[in-house]
Amino acid sequence: MDLRRRLIGTLGLLLGALLAITAVIQLVSLRSDIEAEVAASARLVNVLLAAGNGAAGAPTLEQRLASAGLRHLSIRTAHQPPPTHARHALLDWLGLAAPARAEREIRVGGQVLYIAPNPHSEIDERLHDTVQIWSTLCVVFGATLLITWWCADRALAPVRELEASLQRLARGEPDPALPAFALREFGRVARAIEHLAGALRDARAAQHELARQLITLQENERRTLARELHDEMGQTLTALSVTAAHLARNAAQLAPAAVAECAGDLRRDLRTCGEQLRAMLRTLRPHGLHASGLAPTLRELVQGWRGRHTDIAFALELPAQLPELGEALALALYRVVQEALTNAVRHSGARHCTVRMIAGPSVLALDVVDDGRGLPEGPRGHGGLLGMQERVAMAGGTLHALPNPGGGLRLHALFPLPAPVDKLSTSTEEALS
Repeated sequence: MDLRRRLIGTLGLLLGALLAITAVIQLVSLRSDIEAEVAASARLVNVLLAAGNGAAGAPTLEQRLASAGLRHLSIRTAHQPPPTHARHALLDWLGLAAPARAEREIRVGGQVLYIAPNPHSEIDERLHDTVQIWSTLCVVFGATLLITWWCADRALAPVRELEASLQRLARGEPDPALPAFALREFGRVARAIEHLAGALRDARAAQHELARQLITLQENERRTLARELHDEMGQTLTALSVTAAHLARNAAQLAPAAVAECAGDLRRDLRTCGEQLRAMLRTLRPHGLHASGLAPTLRELVQGWRGRHTDIAFALELPAQLPELGEALALALYRVVQEALTNAVRHSGARHCTVRMIAGPSVLALDVVDDGRGLPEGPRGHGGLLGMQERVAMAGGTLHALPNPGGGLRLHALFPLPAPVDKLSTSTEEALS
C-alpha cells in the first residue's frame, strides 16, 4: 500500500464516521423538533376545543392559554391584557422591524380570542438550531483536526526512522539499520539509503586503500632514493674521494701524464655523478613540463622502459604539436602515463602497450592500451587506478578503465583544455601597458 491510499482511506473512514455521527445528531434533533411542533399543534387544538365547547369557564381557558406553550402564535382572551415584547437584538442586527401586532378577533363558541403572530418564538427556535448546528460543526472540526494530526503522525512515523538512519551514516556507522516499511514510498527511500550506505562504504574503503597506497608509495620512493644514493652515487663519490686523495699524496712524484689520467678519472666520475643525480631528479619530478617539454619527456619515459629489456613492445603516438598546457595538466599527463606503464610491466603480462594522445579544440584524450590480463580483481588491484583517478580529477579530467576489444586493458582519460588566448589582443595589451 502506498502513502496516498493509506491516508485517503484512513481519513475517509474516520470522516465518514464523523458524518454519520453528525447525521444521527441532526436526526435526533429533527425528531425532537417534530415532536415539539406536533405537541404545540395539539395544545392549540385543545385550546380551541376548550374555547368552542364553552364547558370550561374563562379562567379555565386563560389557564390553558398560560400553560399552552404555543409556537409562532400569541393567543389571549378579552380578560387578558395584550402582551408586550421588547425589541429583539437579532431583528435589529438583520435590519428587520418587528411586525405590528395586528391581532385578529376570532369568536370560538362563546369565547372571543385575540390571535397575533409571535416572531420572537421563531427567532428563539432559529437561535437554538443555530447554536446546535455550530456546536456540531465545532465538534466535527475539532475531531477532524485531531484525526488529521493522528493520521499524519502515524503515516510519517517512518520518517523518524529514516532520519535516524541518516544520522547513523553521518556518524560513520556502516549499517543504516532500517526496518521493513509497509508503505511503498518509504520502502523506496529505505532502499535508496541502503544503496547510499553501500556507496559510502565503498568510498571509505577506496579512501583507506588510497591512503595506504600513498604511504606505501612514499616509503618505497624513500627506500629507492636511499638505495640509489648509497649504491650508485655513494660509490661514485667514494671513487672521487680516492682519486683526489691519491693526487694529494703523490702530487710531487706524479708525472704529468699520470696527473692528466687522474684528472680524466675525476671528470668521468663527476659526469657519472651528474647523470645519476639527473636520473634521480627526473624520477622525483620531471623538469620543464609544458607544451614543448611534455612530448620529449614522454618519449624519454617510454624509451627508458624500452631500454630495460622488458618483454613488452612499447609504442608512443603523439600529435604533431601539442596545445598550450599548464604545468599541472602536463604533470598529471606524465604521472598517469608513468603509473600506467609501471602497472603494465608489473601486472599485465602484455606483449604490446601503446600510449596514444589525441588533441582536440577543447579536450585532450589520452589512451594507454595493452593486450594483457586486464584489470586485476579485488580492491587491492584497483589501488593504482584510484591514485590515477584522483590525479586526473585534480586536473579537472576523468579517467575510465575499459576492456580492450582485442583483450587487455584500456585506460581512457579526458582533460579539458583552456580556452585559447588571442595572441594579437595579448600583444596589443602588452604594448599599451
